[in-house]
Amino acid sequence: MMPDVAVSTDSVEDADFDLELRLLLEAIHAKYCYDFRGYSFASMRRRMRQALTALGCDTLSQVQDRVLRDRRVFSEVLQLLTVPFSEMFRDPPYFLSIREQVAPHLRTYPSIKVWIAGCSTGEEVYSMAILLAEEGLLDRSLIYATDVNPEALVSAERGVYAFEQVRSFSANYQRSGGRRSLSDYYAAAYGGVAFDRSLRSRVVFADHSLATDSVFAEVHLVSCRNVLIYFNRALQSRAVGLFRDSLVHMGFLGLGMRETLRFSEHAGAFLDFMPEHRVYRRR
Repeated sequence: MMPDVAVSTDSVEDADFDLELRLLLEAIHAKYCYDFRGYSFASMRRRMRQALTALGCDTLSQVQDRVLRDRRVFSEVLQLLTVPFSEMFRDPPYFLSIREQVAPHLRTYPSIKVWIAGCSTGEEVYSMAILLAEEGLLDRSLIYATDVNPEALVSAERGVYAFEQVRSFSANYQRSGGRRSLSDYYAAAYGGVAFDRSLRSRVVFADHSLATDSVFAEVHLVSCRNVLIYFNRALQSRAVGLFRDSLVHMGFLGLGMRETLRFSEHAGAFLDFMPEHRVYRRR
């Protein structure tokens, strides 16, 4: 007679949760064509546990039922899945390297196209626009700002941020080589600060998924920062392949400080330009 094997209740509950999570992600893809199946599963677990609390549900099966029956509930879940968070001139050494080492190369082109992939609520978009303006490049530049979250894109296009964020924004701007005062670029409005419309005049905001969509333009610089860390290895590879195919010969790719091309199957398509700042160049 075989001895009984004790199975942890927590282990069973975790296995059930993971099964329900996979089914939920499949359902979201089938119903709404948003594909989160290639996102880091650990990250998805964490976010969907938050969703249980936010929606007052006991199980992900209950969440799935509500998501499939009510698009408004899906929109709530989408905000949790996509983590719309950023800040202006985040990681100032990165922007300083773009200003001092990349901008001189961009200056050799008669027109410049920049892709901010995963632009979230737009902080990096305005950071890049200000940098290009100060380098005398904005007037001949076109910035594509893309994200999978439509609410984040609406917020990015508005360009309005809370007063309490401005102090850290200004400090980052100065550390990134800013040549003026950040206040020169915004006005008090809507209970916060609104960035100047002239910065938005060179920006195209658009829905684009690194998981499902294809290349849409030939660009000179791709900046996709703190996005790949939320993807599994296969989806990271797909995204880097899109960047490779989007960039002109010797175009630039910038990643987040916790991201690297070192283990990518597409690493051979890039040269280390300033790897300490996660800036690479397309061969």
